[in-house]
Amino acid sequence: MSTALDTRRRVAAAPAAPAAPGGLLPVVLTATFMTALDTFVVNVAVPSVQADLGAGPAVVQWVMAGFGLALAVGLVTAGRLGDRYGRRRVFALGLALFTLASAGCGLAPTAATLVGARVAQGLAAALMGPQVLAILRTAFEGAAQARAFARYGLTMGIGAVFGQLIGGLLIRADLFGLGWRSCFLINLPIGLAALAAVRRCLPESRAPQRPGLDPVGVLLATVALTALVLPLIQGPSLGWPLWTVLCLAAAAVLLVGFAVHQHRTTATGTPLVDTRLFRGRAFATGLLAQLAFWLGQASFFLVLALHLQLGRGLDALGAGLVFTAIGLGYLLTSNATHRVTAHLGEPRTITVGGLLMAAGLGLLALTAYGAADGSVWWLAPGLFVDGLGMGLVIAPVTSVALAAVEPRLAGAAAGAVATVQQVGGAVGIALIGLVYYGAGDPTAAFGRSVAVLAVLELVLVGLVRLLPRRS
Repeated sequence: MSTALDTRRRVAAAPAAPAAPGGLLPVVLTATFMTALDTFVVNVAVPSVQADLGAGPAVVQWVMAGFGLALAVGLVTAGRLGDRYGRRRVFALGLALFTLASAGCGLAPTAATLVGARVAQGLAAALMGPQVLAILRTAFEGAAQARAFARYGLTMGIGAVFGQLIGGLLIRADLFGLGWRSCFLINLPIGLAALAAVRRCLPESRAPQRPGLDPVGVLLATVALTALVLPLIQGPSLGWPLWTVLCLAAAAVLLVGFAVHQHRTTATGTPLVDTRLFRGRAFATGLLAQLAFWLGQASFFLVLALHLQLGRGLDALGAGLVFTAIGLGYLLTSNATHRVTAHLGEPRTITVGGLLMAAGLGLLALTAYGAADGSVWWLAPGLFVDGLGMGLVIAPVTSVALAAVEPRLAGAAAGAVATVQQVGGAVGIALIGLVYYGAGDPTAAFGRSVAVLAVLELVLVGLVRLLPRRS
């Protein structure tokens, strides 16, 4: 009893951590929102792009794939750049380039120019992503850090869930006659406003010692992730030609080579991903939990959009309105996630969220078969429950992987987490795409897909059991 009382007295007497600048969260979360929005809003713009620029199916595929591929392969390297040159500096560079690339997308005269601008957007987003996570990890402590990650999760979810609705509204409004171009040009005033506030609102932080860039590790990671993500993006639409299989085999070899190189470099130099990160159960298991969650997340949005537009015949705006059922559930729980984790701890919060998502997806599978010819709004209860669970998972599953990481390794850890998010999304789309397109009938395709995704959420719950318990 006295020992506990002494501990509380020592904690109370300890100096408080310096407060983060008041404008920090709005600035970094603005960048997070723009990245999430531009990942999903392009799905709505594709039909208009095809009509306006005369783009064929392959080019349209690259309009969507170029962004994700560039983002995935640049994240780990970008985390190291922030550790070395300063996270605020690299974040500001990424934000400026993202805003410039958005202008390139919105003003693109040809489909090829649009593809190039989308690749530039992805590389710029890669510069920002790890810096956001590292800044949140180093600028906040304790309950303030939990609230910051809750706001991060809320922002990501709003961009993802409402991206299709926002795009549909922008295209329907046809601001200044811009049509689909407004989906990209809307980033200009937002990005410039955030950029103007960077120096005032973001403290500079970097690793205590300037780490090397590990050029061999950068090369291996870039080539390996390209070899992995490229065939996963292109393979389903091309019927999995031989080169996609060879790429995946090469990716496996290169990833093993990357892991061996990082392990050796950890002992002798400055690796791109310090393998000492994986000695902690929280980080290693947190990465696996991230992978399980994002395997299902991006693929669910894809099959839902396909079901609503191809299976139910809705236009982009109508489909976006149905997405609001997820958004309502998500907003309800994500705003309270930091309070829930304060009582339950992150692992139990993720468990509750994962079970809710599994229940919502299971309900969607039953509804797809039972009300195939009824109103599309019969899907709303399942979508709402799935959104409730999603709001409880996104922030804790990110923060739990970073919570025990030393500040000097924050950039490398954040880059690894962000990379797993993107690669998990690409792999999930490919795998669930096989289930969806292999079913034939649109109703059966959607029902089978969400049933598989429900099982995946149960896998997430199982992985959470391996996380250390902490409040």
